[in-house]
Amino acid sequence: MAADFYELLGVGRGASEGDLKKAFRKLARQYHPDANPDDAEAESRFKEIALAYETLSDPQKRAHYDRFGTAPGVAGGGEPFSGMNLGDIFDAFFGGSSPFGSSPFGAAGGSGPQRGADVEAVLVLDFAEAVLGADAEVSARTATVCESCQGRGAAEGTQPVVCRACDGMGQVQRVRQSVLGQMVTRTVCDACSGRGEVIPDPCPECGGEGRVVDDRSYTITVPAGVRQGSTLRVARRGAVGPRGGPPGDLYVHIDVRPHPRFERDGDHLVDRLHLTMVQAALGADIKYETLDSVEDLDIPAGTQSGDVFRIRGRGVPRLEGRGRGDVLVQAMVETPTGLSDEEIDLLRRLAELRGEEVAPATRKRRREARRK
Repeated sequence: MAADFYELLGVGRGASEGDLKKAFRKLARQYHPDANPDDAEAESRFKEIALAYETLSDPQKRAHYDRFGTAPGVAGGGEPFSGMNLGDIFDAFFGGSSPFGSSPFGAAGGSGPQRGADVEAVLVLDFAEAVLGADAEVSARTATVCESCQGRGAAEGTQPVVCRACDGMGQVQRVRQSVLGQMVTRTVCDACSGRGEVIPDPCPECGGEGRVVDDRSYTITVPAGVRQGSTLRVARRGAVGPRGGPPGDLYVHIDVRPHPRFERDGDHLVDRLHLTMVQAALGADIKYETLDSVEDLDIPAGTQSGDVFRIRGRGVPRLEGRGRGDVLVQAMVETPTGLSDEEIDLLRRLAELRGEEVAPATRKRRREARRK
């Protein structure tokens, strides 16, 4: 009786595509011929696991298996992959790329332009720019297309030619016999480094690379609400690949300058508002400036140091949602200094009316004498 494909992979019948792939990779590494040399049983087990994954990962084949109990084209659970070598299995499942790294049973990858490297840069923003968003310029030293050869790598008037070593495939294939049968090895062509072509007359400006190192500036849109230390990815603004290869990405690390008034607390802005003793005692109507507006702030009579007033919807825009946080204004009541005689008399009169004990006037005069 043929083994149940779900049991072979160790998954339930409701397994997702990700569950199937994870299970297959784990078992394939365990039974891979590289890990079990000269073990025919391990090879057979590997092929069974591969057939199970190939069947269950395809919706139509999976539906057929769930209904009839066999893989399409394998009647009665016959010998899977008859006539196929292990390199063919990897080609069928992974497009010629072994999931186990460099392996004599997998392919070495195809030819074609190589992608350029990713580039990193630091962008320093003012506090308001980070909170409200802005268009900012960022500079990076990166590889750019050589203008002399337009990225081809060949000198003017010449062209790249097909690599004779691999016939333009970018790979070389070798067949060898082993106890496991006929084994196919695919490796990157050394003559062309996998590109499929060679350049007899390289461009003198870039040495055949098709790119040069240069300083570039880009204008990027900084989203409102970006945080200190966050990183923005700008697609296709990294280094270009050699000889016409696509560019990598640009990763911009954000550094935010501190603000003289505001501090950030999540989506809220926190400020400390200094009030005079009289404003706190009697109350006040204040024109309060946020980062992008002027609001009427009502200071009630009897405000104490540490009291917090909330201005809704004028804080930090939410990156992953609608709306904004609030501005939290903390009152800081200041004690007056440098009082005139008239002001002192008024305060003493106030203390007398409130029945509050205060220092005698002689103490103030002695203190002033010491300062002199």
